[in-house]
Amino acid sequence: MKTQKLLCVILAGIIFLLPCSAYTAQAEAYWPAGPEVEGPSAIVMEASTGTVLYEKNAHEQRYPASITKIMTTLLALENSSMDEEVTFSHDAIYNIERDSTHISRDVGEIMTMEQCLYAVMLASANECAYAVAEHVGKGYDNFVQMMNDKAAELGCTDTHFNNPHGLPDEQHYTSAYDMALISRAAMENEQFRIITRTERYTIPFTNKHPNEETYMVNHHKMLTNYQTSEYLYEYCIGGKTGYTTVAGNTLVTFAEKDGVTLICVVMKETAGAQYTDTRALMDYCFENFTLWNVAENESDYEIKGTANEEIFGTAGSIVDMDRNGAIILPASVPFTEADCEIVEAEGQDDTVARLQYSYAGRVVGGADIKITNAQVESYSFHTLENEQQETETPVVEIRVEYILLGIGAVAVLAGLIALAVYLTRNFYILRHRARSRRRARGRFKVIKKGRHSRWRSRW
Repeated sequence: MKTQKLLCVILAGIIFLLPCSAYTAQAEAYWPAGPEVEGPSAIVMEASTGTVLYEKNAHEQRYPASITKIMTTLLALENSSMDEEVTFSHDAIYNIERDSTHISRDVGEIMTMEQCLYAVMLASANECAYAVAEHVGKGYDNFVQMMNDKAAELGCTDTHFNNPHGLPDEQHYTSAYDMALISRAAMENEQFRIITRTERYTIPFTNKHPNEETYMVNHHKMLTNYQTSEYLYEYCIGGKTGYTTVAGNTLVTFAEKDGVTLICVVMKETAGAQYTDTRALMDYCFENFTLWNVAENESDYEIKGTANEEIFGTAGSIVDMDRNGAIILPASVPFTEADCEIVEAEGQDDTVARLQYSYAGRVVGGADIKITNAQVESYSFHTLENEQQETETPVVEIRVEYILLGIGAVAVLAGLIALAVYLTRNFYILRHRARSRRRARGRFKVIKKGRHSRWRSRW
């Protein structure tokens, strides 16, 4: 494993010395103009790349209302198991506004974490969000701190959470951009994806409701016909609603079409406009952008073995490109017009570098170059300007024996340099010692005379 890491570090060093393919755009960079929306803050982010396709005042701080519960659910999924039992405290029942959304739980009622999270995401139950916070955080305040720590970890800069449910609080705010970051992280969790796209869920009998099941319908009207079917959207795969008087209508929506997954956040909308604005933004993005798989379309990078056999992405390769890496571009722009650079991977033990692409002044995605578990003796990394020039492109080859020889030579050179420095710094001391030894030996010398010799003192 140490040899693999050494080889990969050397490979990464060579990669950074090689020019990445930089395509000259045949025309001025083009980015589609988005639709006009009623809401004052909105954003659409492509989930796999994190690319912002549309934004309007995306960094303005606003009250999130119940879309806060996406963060609450994410933290619960990361820090508890679905079968844990959650007991509702007095505070969980009575420290929320009684006219706010809830599912009528009682003090001392016991539900599983799974049941609580479905209630949080589908029915927006505030007492369940409170109980989850107390359970996961081992205390309400600790959980709020966990929320802010997680927001900072995800790169949120416009956010401060002060509760797990989103009820009005002047110290509880976020932005459309930060909510997109939080929602993207949540969508990377498989269990969250299952919960958010669930249309209906039934909580079975509990210790406080022994004869009564609790039926819930997802409140997101683009996913279900909750109260009306007017806003149903065939590509919707989940999301979270929110509303308070001060926050207005807030909405996070996830939609998927042709392999593209979009995250749309709108804030401070009027009633109904949160859905019409979201639909307009989703349709705009699906119609005007195309997702490209990097591994399937990138032809400028190959890794070859010592005999020039291609091993990039094969069973024998020591590194491989992430096959899920993608970029998103305007529909009329080909893959080759995206500019690429190789960037160093930070804080990832299994990644040596990243192919990062940009277009029209924004990062549009990329693919990681990862270490595999394969054992190979040598490989080379080279770039190709295009397929026609492949045979003319010089290949930089790495051989293990040459690496070891080079390391040995460097070690010898370092030793000689160290010796020279030592001799220079101790020249006078060494010369004095040498003179002293010569004087001591010089007191006697051998004088030859015939077949015999005798010692004679010189002093």
